[in-house]
Amino acid sequence: MLDDVTLALSAKPLKLGTHEAWPPVVLAPMAGITNVAFRSLCREQGGGVYVCEMITTRALVERIPKTLKMIEFGPDEDFRSLQLYGVDPDVTAAAVRMVADNNLADHIDLNFGCPVAKVTRRGGGSALPWRRKLFGRIVKQAVEAAAPFGIPVTIKMRKGIDDDHLTYVEAGLIAQDAGVAAVALHARTAEQRYSGVADWDAIATLKQALDVPVLGNGDIWEAADAMRMVEHTGVDGVVIGRGCLGRPWLFKDLQAAYLGIESQELPNLGEVAAIMSRHAHLLVDALGDERHGCADFRKHVAWYLKGFPVGGELRRALAMVTSLAQLDDLLAKLEGDLPFPRESLGQPRGRINAPGKVTLPYGWLDSRDDDTVPEGAEMENSGG
Repeated sequence: MLDDVTLALSAKPLKLGTHEAWPPVVLAPMAGITNVAFRSLCREQGGGVYVCEMITTRALVERIPKTLKMIEFGPDEDFRSLQLYGVDPDVTAAAVRMVADNNLADHIDLNFGCPVAKVTRRGGGSALPWRRKLFGRIVKQAVEAAAPFGIPVTIKMRKGIDDDHLTYVEAGLIAQDAGVAAVALHARTAEQRYSGVADWDAIATLKQALDVPVLGNGDIWEAADAMRMVEHTGVDGVVIGRGCLGRPWLFKDLQAAYLGIESQELPNLGEVAAIMSRHAHLLVDALGDERHGCADFRKHVAWYLKGFPVGGELRRALAMVTSLAQLDDLLAKLEGDLPFPRESLGQPRGRINAPGKVTLPYGWLDSRDDDTVPEGAEMENSGG
């Protein structure tokens, strides 16, 4: 077994076009979470690639105001990473050209991993690689549209629809042939959603099959998990999703781990409160409205306080704040000296649900080579 220092010394920066990201850590796009405020908060902790929320190609091309607001980047984001969701190759290519022509991003990731019904019922997200010809057209046209501008294109996907309809190796090879810069795999099927255990063996299989960099995603709750994944699979980098919810300092731990430093950030409750306040202030600044920013922050309260012995009344009050002054007043009531709850380490965070049947367009599984765009496939707005 390799030790962490040996793993760190063998690790290389993640190369995306002309950009080299160190450490090779990527913040996964999460709807309603990875906005400019959360990305800024995480970037303050450590290096890597910080991807915005998933953006619908149709909504972008049609310049829907909500979508245009979602793709705004902060002045400190020197490598702007944008994830697109689309089912129509021509619309996807048009969205990529729009991004390139208007210098809206430096990197484009294509979403083939989302398992939620409103996406898969249209043939999108984790359902799409099953239609390998349609998948190949989308990826190829996106890469070709981005190439003249030097914008690297990557993909993020799941193992497949379910265990009887696995697609990840074939899809990875198709994407590689189309010219993608890297492939990320969330090692669950769409049917699993966020349940069970991520199949790191599948990540290792994909790494063996491809020449382009492969990134692993799934069940990385601590920096030590990332190092175990690297050792087990040989991946070129890791993608962090739910593990950083309420714990943006995880990126500091990851940076230390990739430098071979045995360090783990365990802030006490007072230090967590300071980060909560910082997060809320960033949201207010980003959204331009105090009430809206505080409302958006509420969903994060339970994640930040996970495992801490905080009374129900105070928790409820924090989850209903309407102003920064009210938030800071409530945070001041927390027992700042309480140590971080070690029993919560290594535990799942965010969405935890049971496996469920994947909602697909009628006849979707009948043919792998039908490259017809499903009727009504493009979502009206961003999300998912």
